[in-house]
Amino acid sequence: MLIEAIKLIPEELTKSKIRVKVEEYMIRAEKLKKHIESLKSEGNYREQIQIKEDSVGHSYDNIFSRFLDTNVTTVQVDDPYIRSVHQCDNFVRFVELVLKKCPNVTSVRLNTGKDDDFGNQQKRLDSIAKSCMNIQGRHLLLGIQYSDSLHDREIRFDNGWVVKIGRGLDFFKPKDRYTVGFTDFDFRPCKETTVDIFHRKELTKVR
Repeated sequence: MLIEAIKLIPEELTKSKIRVKVEEYMIRAEKLKKHIESLKSEGNYREQIQIKEDSVGHSYDNIFSRFLDTNVTTVQVDDPYIRSVHQCDNFVRFVELVLKKCPNVTSVRLNTGKDDDFGNQQKRLDSIAKSCMNIQGRHLLLGIQYSDSLHDREIRFDNGWVVKIGRGLDFFKPKDRYTVGFTDFDFRPCKETTVDIFHRKELTKVR
């Protein structure tokens, strides 16, 4: 905003003062960035994201990508509601992101609940598992377990990062097929939920 203001202000003295402030803020931002990276490398970083009702810009890419890297080989997904067609679609999007960002991932384990229409749910998830075995140049084992008592939603990566989303992976609102936001989930309105991100080292300290 200050940079844009410089373009509109005619007085050179005022411009000069604003430039000094811009430089101060940029230096501070760079220090904060390095500090956060240091905390993340030490496993001392915690983050909470409050996703507001109907807000946008919260695709899986935006939430998870910063914590996906070459160290990830196994992913554990605990989500009781990977059941209906759109919930299974969401799970496919998540798996695609993991494959894209984690070149060394070899397995994803899903623990979910049983749908009333369990036969079709099982067919959908088995189809996803089969497709994971037939990725060109990749081999991903998708293990599926069903639980009648699972309630908590949690995603754990074996590089130490844990992501807990109040609504699990199903926090997007439905969109008509021929509207913006149907395919690019950065434009998809969300349901209100909270995302907690932390490292297992930090969890050990709390305990």
